[in-house]
Amino acid sequence: MNTNEFLEISSAIVPERTAISFDNNQISFQELRTTADRLANVLVKLGVKPGDRVSMLDINSPQVLVIYFACAKLDVIFIPLNYRAKEDELHHMLTLSRSSVIFVGNRYATLMEKVTRNAGSTLKVVGIDGPDKEGWLSYERLMSNSVEEHTFTPSNQGRDTTILLFTSGTTGFPKAVMLSHDSFSSYMLSSVDPADPDIEESNLICVPLYHIAGLQASLAGIYAGRTLVMMRQFEPVEWMRLVEKKQVQRSGVVPTMLKQILDHPRFCEFDLSSLKVISYGAAPMPTTVIKKAIKELPRVQFINAFGQTETASTITMLSPEDHLLEGSEQEIEKKLTRLRSVGKPLPDVEVKIFDVHRKEVSWGITGEVVCRSPRLMSGYWDDQEATQSVFQDGWLFTGDLGYRDQDGYIYLSGRSKDFIKRGGEMISPEEIERILIDHDEVDDAAVIGVPDDEWGERVRALIVLNPGKFISESSLIEDVHSKLASFKTPESIIFLDYLPHNHLGKILKRELREKYSYPIEDK
Repeated sequence: MNTNEFLEISSAIVPERTAISFDNNQISFQELRTTADRLANVLVKLGVKPGDRVSMLDINSPQVLVIYFACAKLDVIFIPLNYRAKEDELHHMLTLSRSSVIFVGNRYATLMEKVTRNAGSTLKVVGIDGPDKEGWLSYERLMSNSVEEHTFTPSNQGRDTTILLFTSGTTGFPKAVMLSHDSFSSYMLSSVDPADPDIEESNLICVPLYHIAGLQASLAGIYAGRTLVMMRQFEPVEWMRLVEKKQVQRSGVVPTMLKQILDHPRFCEFDLSSLKVISYGAAPMPTTVIKKAIKELPRVQFINAFGQTETASTITMLSPEDHLLEGSEQEIEKKLTRLRSVGKPLPDVEVKIFDVHRKEVSWGITGEVVCRSPRLMSGYWDDQEATQSVFQDGWLFTGDLGYRDQDGYIYLSGRSKDFIKRGGEMISPEEIERILIDHDEVDDAAVIGVPDDEWGERVRALIVLNPGKFISESSLIEDVHSKLASFKTPESIIFLDYLPHNHLGKILKRELREKYSYPIEDK
């Protein structure tokens, strides 16, 4: 199934329904389709051919989806670029992908001019908004001179690449993940109902559309005939204001976003009663945060969705039923334990836990999470070595460590590269971090390994305290020691004003290791 059909189906079933609500503008499904047709004609006139790459550099806006569907109509590969990328990263992405056209928002004009000047690039640059730039094309002028002819018949299907998404680049320059039409359609056909004239829902999109979670949610919304209430960038008060004003039923957030919403002093000022579903993922969810969310938003169904760019988003899900803290004391305790899991595999995904010999292990044993599904990436663009390193016999090795319980729920133990090796013992930083964050005094925590001649590595915790709170290093160490084995107990604690996070709330462990990996002095 070609993803262009998502829009074709919805525009035929609910043509007048609002597809995108952005600022004070409303775009219907019919208008979205005709605008994409108009842009497809523009791309043809610019010389774009099937298989070419078209990039975009801007914050969230309706143009992201207009450009994507125009590309899908022409069998062109779309590349939404990380607008937080630095000059050298952006140069790498454009050089690797060999993009022929890039659409650029005005706020990134200076950055883009540097990239094209230094690279001597001949790619065509289209300014989406703002004043005309010398040597650039104008999106508004190109569209005003185009036509709405609906004459495109995509030939790409199934495993043909439709999108390149760049990874976060935490271990060097980012790699370009090749996602096919199947990467998206397999999820839609197994998990999402198509547009229905009698069912109207809205979904607040606050995650960047260059990220798989934001893109997948948007395409699912188009296929389902949902109204996408789109935010340029997340801001907690604006998120709550839009939920109230637009009577939003759904939203996807990362744990940091949910915490900022719940902790905001104005949280009680807004009517959030329209919310029915909140999905979360992309980073570990502290148990204290999700417990507070369940209490403060009792009418909301929560879903923990686990996946990564290489898996085209969700592969396992912790269902709304697993978030209901009801029943006997024993049942509630079991539910609280499961809140630390990422749930069970979706119907179209196989998930297993493999040991270092790439053999499946039994429940309770920690290993690497691997998966197999039609929705997986086909590989990394122009990087066969990296592709072969993560695939074996159709299984994708995610780099995430975890284990499965007796009931089939999967629990993550952290990234394999983050594991600490102390005296032959493997230590999960995430296990220690969960205990530290449970303290009322602690707002944020990260655990890293510090090189040591005798032990190989030793455990160091980096802590951010809540405003006005205090706890000593010895008290924190003693508490962890009472709950975990001695070798897992931090031997050093550093108190900081903040921890570095990426845009999705993941702690940047590499930065912490570079700055705080000096030796631990014995006391």
